[in-house]
Amino acid sequence: MDAIVTAGGIPQPDDPLYPYSNGSSKAMIDVAGKPMIQWVLDAMSDARKVERVIIVGLSPKNELTCRKPLYYISNQGRMLANIVTGINKAVELNPKAQYVLLVSSDIPSLKSSMVDWLIATCMKTRDELYYGVCPRAVMEKRFPGSNRTYTRLKDMEVCGSDINVVHVNQATQHLDTWEQLIGTRKSPLRQAAVIGWDTLFQLFTHRVDLQSLVKQVSGRIGIKGRAIIWSHAEPCMDVDKPHQLELLRADLARQQRKALKASAPVPKRKGIGSKPLRKAIKASKKAKSSLKTAKSTIKGKAKTRHK
Repeated sequence: MDAIVTAGGIPQPDDPLYPYSNGSSKAMIDVAGKPMIQWVLDAMSDARKVERVIIVGLSPKNELTCRKPLYYISNQGRMLANIVTGINKAVELNPKAQYVLLVSSDIPSLKSSMVDWLIATCMKTRDELYYGVCPRAVMEKRFPGSNRTYTRLKDMEVCGSDINVVHVNQATQHLDTWEQLIGTRKSPLRQAAVIGWDTLFQLFTHRVDLQSLVKQVSGRIGIKGRAIIWSHAEPCMDVDKPHQLELLRADLARQQRKALKASAPVPKRKGIGSKPLRKAIKASKKAKSSLKTAKSTIKGKAKTRHK
């Protein structure tokens, strides 16, 4: 499956992340020594189920690396336009493609094993949209103090994932609805209002559970949708605010130190073949020989006196 990594966001002066980006792409903000998007590309590189990677919003001048074939598309100005253009490029590269992986560039703690799990899990069915959610307990255990925005349902509280799977037909269907939903993505209640006032009421009063919500939303849009519940927080831990950036910087730097320590060569312990020990053994043998000689001499003298 091809992955589309969206990286078109540029923080404006009123954005809390503007001081970190200085007017450049959010995806290029430094996180533990490398651009935020590079961590995502590293996960794509090691993911066995990802074939190619399409970056929307950057160019080869950004000097990013990926062990999978890498393609660039310029920023189209709007998130939906970036996604649609990315899907069209994936179909151009592989006319037989049915699904693509949509990945945000601001989830640097993502791991390749999580990418492979998602693709394998989604491909067990043939729906048109697979949208991931993370339970609040999972997020707060892994990233305490992350202050995510949660949607409170009847059966759980969840936040949304930033890596999802979509059928390529969605590049040409329901675009007006997708435009509205993407535009209100930071407010679950406003998104619910786009779907319908009854859905908004149920969400506001916490009277709808996750599976019922998926059924309602899918029916209103006219698609086959499926919710993917994550047991890992990393795919849902995006960077929107400075404290989230600093949290991930510290977390990934800690992972780097741990990996470096684990890969460091273990100092050789001086064993049997070491030079100091060989000297000690030789000295011990010499001492034993001298002692044996001394005992023989004393014994000989004693016999002479006895005679």
